[in-house]
Amino acid sequence: MNKKTFVIIVAVLAVVIAGLVIWNISQRHEMNEMVEQMTIEKEELEEEYEDLAIQFDGFQQMDIRNDSLQDLLSREQQRVQDLLEELRQTKASNARRIAELKKELATVRAVMKDYVRQIDSLNATNARLTEENLLVKEENKQVKEQNSQLSTLNSQLSETVTRASMLEITSCTLTTLNKNDHKTRMAGHIRKLQFDFVIAKNITCTPGLKELYARINAPDGKLLGENETKLFAFESGEIPYSLVQEIEYAGEAYNGTCYYPFAADEAVQSGFYTIDFFCDGNLIGSFPFQIKK
Repeated sequence: MNKKTFVIIVAVLAVVIAGLVIWNISQRHEMNEMVEQMTIEKEELEEEYEDLAIQFDGFQQMDIRNDSLQDLLSREQQRVQDLLEELRQTKASNARRIAELKKELATVRAVMKDYVRQIDSLNATNARLTEENLLVKEENKQVKEQNSQLSTLNSQLSETVTRASMLEITSCTLTTLNKNDHKTRMAGHIRKLQFDFVIAKNITCTPGLKELYARINAPDGKLLGENETKLFAFESGEIPYSLVQEIEYAGEAYNGTCYYPFAADEAVQSGFYTIDFFCDGNLIGSFPFQIKK
């Protein structure tokens, strides 16, 4: 090999070596740039996973009244946490795994969108059911109020009908008699009380034989003729009476007379008396009268 050929070979080798050095430097530069780019992409991917994990945390705080959906959300939330942890441990230079984790992220997001749709549908359904429940409660309240009003009205009507069917004594006059049934005004000579009364016309009252009871209260508050065997039904019990008289009532105005005879040993007091009339279990008239000395 002559000197000229050797120089040419050396020159060629020098050029090749220089080229290889320059290419190696270029490759390292590109590799560094690629690693930097992958590091940035990895950090961005981590942020996206973290945002997704936060969204799943938000779903867990919601009142989702569906056990199956709640269980699926919990599983996907754990899946996101596992993938995030794997991503953090993956080197930035592992481009293939990072790309796979990026695809996993897209899949999880698609699943989450479907869950969001289901949650929105559940919330809408719950809102509608809540509104319907409120409407039903309001309707029930109105029905109860109406029933209460009807019950009150029926009670009032029943009371009105009861009152309308009651007899009523519109007037009562007293005549005091002596032992010979002659009129007298002297208290010491009075042995009998005569009451002339008028029962008003009432076509709603059931006609027929009726027992008219009277209670006469003396000035000292005692009941005239009180006897434990002389009782009649009134309200929820029985009370004593002074006299009783049977009448035939036909619905028209009725004029009647009843008597209270004093016992032989019964003194006649001067002063103010009251007589109360009862029929069919109702108080139908009350009148005061006076016996003077």
